Amino acid sequence: MKKLHIIALLAFSASASAATVQVKIDGVTSARGVVQVAVCDEANYRKDCTLTATVPARAGFVMVDVPNVPAGTWAVLAYHDENSNKKLDTNFVGMPKEGYGFSNGAASRFGPPSFKDAAIPVGDGIVPALVTLKY
Repeated sequence: MKKLHIIALLAFSASASAATVQVKIDGVTSARGVVQVAVCDEANYRKDCTLTATVPARAGFVMVDVPNVPAGTWAVLAYHDENSNKKLDTNFVGMPKEGYGFSNGAASRFGPPSFKDAAIPVGDGIVPALVTLKY
């Protein structure tokens, strides 16, 4: 009976797969501060993304792994937090003063891109995503 419970538990954990989203953030202009990354589902897009990672900034590009992302459709957001204050600084009209970007190269015209434009499919294993920062 104990064996049966273990087999059932293994089968359940295999069906509840998760991936690591491996994000390449391109276009980092300096080594000041950190690069913040968030992987968001549609319900939490640009609000309260719980899947996050931070790495020291480096001019050129940085790689960030975000583990334990459940299968589904997700969007990746990144910004260069040059002063390490854990927020994307904006000017008086709300335009970002630090580099930022979205997966799929989703463009921000008069506001952030839609979730649909930044969405990537996530299954299991390693899922690559590219974000190019715009300053």
